[in-house]
Amino acid sequence: MSASVDLSGHFLMAMPGMVEGDLAGTVIYVCEHSDRGALGLVINRPTDLSLGSLLEQVDLEQTSTCQSDLPVHFGGPVQSDRGFVLHKPAGDFSSSIRLGDTLALTTSRDVLQAVASGEGPEKIFVTLGYAGWGAGQLEQELAQNAWLSVPAKESIIFEEPAESRYPAAMRLLGVDPAMLAGSAGHA
Repeated sequence: MSASVDLSGHFLMAMPGMVEGDLAGTVIYVCEHSDRGALGLVINRPTDLSLGSLLEQVDLEQTSTCQSDLPVHFGGPVQSDRGFVLHKPAGDFSSSIRLGDTLALTTSRDVLQAVASGEGPEKIFVTLGYAGWGAGQLEQELAQNAWLSVPAKESIIFEEPAESRYPAAMRLLGVDPAMLAGSAGHA
């Protein structure tokens, strides 16, 4: 697999039996992928923490229009004490990376302040932590068939319930997740 493959804006679906630990059974939205490595957010692992609780923990007062019951997700094992907000529209926040035409990933407090006051982006997805790969690492894992990839569909991130995101992403490939074997069978 050549290093020129760019999976930014794709979903990665963990293959059963191939990806273990924190990332087993996950769907990851790849925010950035270059020859220096890749950064993505797990989109199907809600935590027990709600957005409202997170805003309270960082001392932000919420208005009634705040989406306080939105779950905060486990975004991956890297910097799991730090918040990452995937949102649409991109807006103008102090620490954002634009992802394509419509999305942005923001790590600065100002996006949470906007959300708390009811003036945040229309669609938000909040995680603690991210999934990261060093240079060539993701390409190596793909060559070992650890991940399936498909161009991402934003509606799966923002509208699909967390437990439906893996099967929904697999269906984008035309694959029924129930047909994937976790390990080889024995006669």
